[in-house]
Amino acid sequence: MYRVNRRERARALWHSFSYWWGRRSLQSRLIAAYVFIILGPCLLVSVYFYESINNTYLRDAVEKNDYLLQMEKLHIYNQVEAMERAAQMAYSDADVEDFLANETEPQLVDLINFNTNAYVNMTRIQFNNPNIAHLRLYSRSNKVHEIWPIIFREERVSSKPWFQKALQMKGQEYWSFQKSDPDLMQRYLGSPEESLPKVSLLREKSRPADNYIGMVQVDMMLSRFTPKTYTDVRDNQTQMFLVDSELQLFTRPDHSFLQNNLKMADMIAERYKHFRKTGEWDSEYSENGKSFLLINTPLERIDAYLLNVVSMEGVMKDISRTRNLIIGANVGFITLLTLIAYVTNAFILKNLRRLTETMKRVRRGEAYTGIMIRGGGEVGELAHHFSKLMNTINTLVAQAVSKQALSKEAELRTLHNQIDAHFLYNTLENIKMLAEIENQRTISDALTSLGGMMRYNFKWSGEYVKLRDEIRHIENYIEVMNIRFEYPVKLMLHIEPRYLELEVLKMSLQPIVENSVKHAWCDEKENLQDPSVHIHISEAEGDIFIELRDNGMGLTPERLHALNEAIYAKDERCESTAEQKGTDRRTGGIGLRNVHQRLQIFYGDEYGLVVQSEAGSWTMVRLTLPKVLLTGEKQL
Repeated sequence: MYRVNRRERARALWHSFSYWWGRRSLQSRLIAAYVFIILGPCLLVSVYFYESINNTYLRDAVEKNDYLLQMEKLHIYNQVEAMERAAQMAYSDADVEDFLANETEPQLVDLINFNTNAYVNMTRIQFNNPNIAHLRLYSRSNKVHEIWPIIFREERVSSKPWFQKALQMKGQEYWSFQKSDPDLMQRYLGSPEESLPKVSLLREKSRPADNYIGMVQVDMMLSRFTPKTYTDVRDNQTQMFLVDSELQLFTRPDHSFLQNNLKMADMIAERYKHFRKTGEWDSEYSENGKSFLLINTPLERIDAYLLNVVSMEGVMKDISRTRNLIIGANVGFITLLTLIAYVTNAFILKNLRRLTETMKRVRRGEAYTGIMIRGGGEVGELAHHFSKLMNTINTLVAQAVSKQALSKEAELRTLHNQIDAHFLYNTLENIKMLAEIENQRTISDALTSLGGMMRYNFKWSGEYVKLRDEIRHIENYIEVMNIRFEYPVKLMLHIEPRYLELEVLKMSLQPIVENSVKHAWCDEKENLQDPSVHIHISEAEGDIFIELRDNGMGLTPERLHALNEAIYAKDERCESTAEQKGTDRRTGGIGLRNVHQRLQIFYGDEYGLVVQSEAGSWTMVRLTLPKVLLTGEKQL
């Protein structure tokens, strides 16, 4: 019930609006139409440009920050290679390996030699790469003398989680990210540890492969390892994060997005968990009414990730500014258009109002004295034709009466023609009956065929007929023509039943058969004892091909060329030239040309007929037309 009431109210409102709109002046409706017509495209164009600008801003922001991210990734990989080279140099030093594996108390001379040779080489490794904060070697043996700040006993760090994880790698590299850099030498007891995040490369050292003797550690401060993550240049629009394999976040401590967005750290960890499982990364994030883009790149070599968080606040301000500019431009444009349309319509419709008043006076029966409207355009043309209309009304009435009389006369003439046609049919039937009485079966059959041909010709209900009817007409023609031949022409049909319902142009095949009957068996071929015409039908790609082939005397190449010129000629001059030569008349060129032109007129230039022949053997005419049933539907 409620829905019915709503529909009735909507229908009533629509009728009220239609009535109100219909009572508005033409000028008001034109202005409203102009505004509506212009407003739609303006809105579509504005939305398109706004979306394009919005996408451009976003794409530029992503590309710019992704470029910075890739540059920082390249820098990190350079530092990774430097740390790996330092670790490899310490790992491959045989003297260092012997010193770490020593299970006995070393001699003073051995310590002095090691200190002046191998140890100096270790210090040079760090000296050559000042970005390396520490190069440390841990020995399992309690007999090893510690030489600070490089060689230590592993008991100092053996309880650390990162050390235990490095042991589990069995000689493979292990990268550990730590929030602080503790003082292993404990020179300043009681002093708090500085919050200096670092990255460590650890690698177990064994001799032989299963005999663990110590650990190599190379440290680098994250401020040098990834300088853009810990940059001193404060940027409130972007912030880089380094995320390790345990999903710890490392970034600058001040001016951080994490201070005002307390859920961001947990969100980043959750998204990395999802990324590890599915490989899918969601780059959009919103918190506290602010939008961020999260641009991520993996650091495969150290099993970590580099993340760039971009604030979209500045980008959204630029987009809002552009949107307001587009809206303002649309409002100004529509206002200007409305003013121009109002002034223009007032000038144009003034003459239309004059014409309306004149027509009202004529309708009331007042004498028409004429109307003068200067200028052209539709209103001036309407006034001109109105004057012509008023001056020719009486003439039109007289012409209407005359046309009615002519129509009656045409109906009588048509009826008379029908009577004449029926008279001819009845006469033929009477002659046929006389032939049958006299047992003249040949004459009777010929009259039957002739009657069928006459009915087919007189009954012109349209341009198209079924192929079945056209074939029957050809059969009647052959039967009539065979009266004059000593050796009758045989019509051989190679047509599948499904093709008999096809649509063809009326009288499109009979002229070709007639051409064969008249010209194929004459001159030297006049005594041919087995004349025949074969009709084949095939189809391909939605088109029908009808081939009519006789076994007559054929055409020489010169006569075939002349015949094709007559058939495909575009103007009457070519046809006249061919007629002067007598070529097309001897070979049926006029009839073939007419059939070809009718096919192209009704079906298109891609359709028509082709003539092929071999002198002394055969002549073949191929018609190409679309596959269409008589219903008018093209079959694919």
